[in-house]
Amino acid sequence: MLTPSTIIFQFQDGQPAQTHVAASGESVLEVALNNGIQLQHNCGGVCGCSTCHIYVDKGGNDLPEISDKEEDFIDRAINPRITSRLACQCVLPNESLHLVVTVPPQNFLGH
Repeated sequence: MLTPSTIIFQFQDGQPAQTHVAASGESVLEVALNNGIQLQHNCGGVCGCSTCHIYVDKGGNDLPEISDKEEDFIDRAINPRITSRLACQCVLPNESLHLVVTVPPQNFLGH
């Protein structure tokens, strides 16, 4: 039996951090939404925009490699960093991992 993964969500807008358990095959976006975390996803989570942009502060090397398409959308995100990913594309692998992600402010339109 696999040990579930954990994701710590940190917020740049001052909200307290939240820790949630996640199953293999779930995306960071799904875990956020299933736990009441407001994370924009204008395209519905299909890598068609940059609104679910997050920063992966820890554990990012254990996630699937970033695709060219995801990288193109990250380039359009507000304040991208080297640790930027789209939450819809961060799908948890079969092994247990510990992720720490930061959710940028969600008070923007477009993208």
